[in-house]
Formats: sequence, C-alpha cells, structure tokens
Amino acid sequence: MISNLIELEKFITKNWNEVNNYIDSLGSNKELPLYTSVDIRESDSKIAPVDNNLYPAGFNNLCMLDLQAASEQFDSFINKLSSEVKNIGILIESHTKNKFYLDNLMYLKKAVQDAGFEKVEFISFDKELFIDSCDLLNLESFSHFDVEIHLAKIDNGSIVIKNEALDFVIMNNDQSERIDLPFESLKTRIHPSPKAGWYARSKANHFIYYKEVLEDFCKKFDIDSNLLQANFEKVKDVNFNEKSGLEKIAHAVDGIIDRSPNAKVFVKGDQGTYGMGISVVSSGEEILNLNRKSRNKMDIGKNKIKFSSVIVQEGVDTVLKYDNMPAEVTIYLVGGKSVGGFMRANTQRQAHENLNSKGMVFKKFCISEIRQDQDHKAKEAVYSIVARLSAIAAAVEIDKLKKD
Repeated sequence: MISNLIELEKFITKNWNEVNNYIDSLGSNKELPLYTSVDIRESDSKIAPVDNNLYPAGFNNLCMLDLQAASEQFDSFINKLSSEVKNIGILIESHTKNKFYLDNLMYLKKAVQDAGFEKVEFISFDKELFIDSCDLLNLESFSHFDVEIHLAKIDNGSIVIKNEALDFVIMNNDQSERIDLPFESLKTRIHPSPKAGWYARSKANHFIYYKEVLEDFCKKFDIDSNLLQANFEKVKDVNFNEKSGLEKIAHAVDGIIDRSPNAKVFVKGDQGTYGMGISVVSSGEEILNLNRKSRNKMDIGKNKIKFSSVIVQEGVDTVLKYDNMPAEVTIYLVGGKSVGGFMRANTQRQAHENLNSKGMVFKKFCISEIRQDQDHKAKEAVYSIVARLSAIAAAVEIDKLKKD
C-alpha cells in the first residue's frame, strides 16, 4: 500500500495517464460542474482539500498559459452540451464595488471568449445595481478594464438582454443570498446549477461525498486514503449568538483531536465563502469560552447568512511557503479537468491558521502542462488529482441538491 507522500508523489507522476483516465471513468456518468475551485492544504503527512467553491472568483490569479487551457475546456464542455451556443451571459455577484472581483470577471470573460463564442456579456437581475431605469452599468476594474453589466430579464422562459435571448448562462454568483427566479422553468441552460448555491449547499456534505469518491479511488490504486483527506464532523442546530449547541461543537473538536493529536481544528460555518465564519482552536474548551466578538464572527457570514450548522475539520498545517509566508494551493477546474492554479499566502498568519483572510497575497503558477514522468511536477500533479476527485464529489453533491 502507498502509505506516505513521497511514495504517492512518485506513483501519481509515473502513472499520470492511468490515474487521470480512471478519474475520467468516475465522472463519465455524472453531470460535472462547468467549473469549480478547490483549496488544498499540504502538511508533512497529507495533501487534503479543505474547501470547494462551485462559482470561483479568482480567474485573475491564473497565469495566461492556464487561462488558455481553461478556454479549451470551456469550448469542449459547452459544445458537448450544445453545438448551437453562440451568446453567453455571465451571471455576476452584486458586490460590484470589489474591483478585484471585477478583474476576475474580465479574465473569466476572456477565457470564454477565446473559446470562440460570438458574444459574452455580464448580466445581473439585481435592479438595485442600475439607476434611473437604465439597463446598463459601466464600471472599472482594479486593472482598469471597462466592465459593462446588463440588466437581465425573463421573456417567454428565456434569459434576455438587449431584447436578445441568451443561449447559455454561466453562474458566477454563489447565492449566499438566494436569487429569486423560476430557474426550474427557464429554457436557458445555466451552469453550474443554480440549485447548488450556498443557500442550499453544505460543506460537510461535500466532504461526505468526497470521502466516498476518494475511497473508491484509493481502493483502485492501493493508496492510504488518510493521505488525501482531513478528518471532519458536522454539527447541526447551533446558535453562536445564543450559545446553544456549543457543547456539541466542543465535543466534536475534542473528537477530531483524539484522531489527530496535536492538530489545530478549524470550525467553519457550514455554508458560505470568502473565508468568513472560521475559528481555529486547540481544544473544545476554547469553543465553550468564545467571547462575544468571536461568537458574533461565527454567527453570520457573507450576505448575512446565519450559520445554524458547522463543519469541524482537522487543521492541516501547511508546509508550503511563498516569500517566507505560509501558503496553500487553489486549483481551478473546468468540466472536471484541472486547468490552473495559484498559491494563497498570508503576511499576517501562521501555518496552522486561516490564510483566506486579511493580509493574503497570490502567486500564480502554471499546472496545465503536467505530463507523465515529470518528477519536478510531482506536487502539482497530486494537487491536480485531489482537485479532480473533489470535482467528482461536487457532481454527486449537485445531483443530490437537484433531486431535493
């Protein structure tokens, strides 16, 4: 059995084609998400995914070579769904004052446009973004790109802008606040599914599905699955403001520490993104003794989503560094294929802490040209495999949400 990271890296690199072909087979009967990003932490003993975002907002952090790889995958994925797609809308978030988010939109648009589609436009149904009955909003991104956002409407079951129906819509809104639209009755195809917004998703459920996918993969190649996952538990029915359920969280924290001695433990809101609603603790007692400020931080997430459940997750102390800062990896995928990535480092955090917070910086690195037997690409190869397995788990997750 492959029981340590050195053996794993050698195996993945030497058997790159066989491993990826097997992952292709795992996803062959599933509706993979159009795109996703996976946050990965690497310690001395494991390389594990710690988050999966179905509506990624960091395309501006990919290198240009990987952005080209993303274009090729957008072309392949969308044309498999329909060869008639010409006009595409990108349904955006409403926090348009975030100029880095606008940069993300422009690079995402470039990747989709370079795939050969005739028109790619940014759209929103949020009328509060538009003033004086105007249906066009003009903004400038951090890198001084001109960003045009169109007010979208529903006409005869289709999403329409400028009196023209769109053929396809890319969701780039994570729905921490649910968009009130009759998605089920729309003719316009939307990817990833709007039913998988954070109003409905559960981080813990994703990792339940990831564990199932991983066990299948590891059984096939005789790999110790502990090398590729962090221990976790889900705790329901909590209210940080009222201090209810804290004993259950504390018990789960101590349980994780029993399985992973000396580990820090991440307690995360079970929904949402942007690194919000996270506490890093060393014992259950720390949860019981959270002060009001810390409890308030854990109570409410992005768009004021209230956390009523949490995922208690083994902390993976990162061994990666960038300019002597602790760092972690984010891998971007299109159609379940790894197309790019970057390192997230933080000037104000230590190796065991949440790096997706104030002080973070990004370093682009290219992963789209990994080939078999390239030993110097071993780390990136393992990151890619972990991300691909997480994307398979996301497909299972979306299927479950669509059936609910």
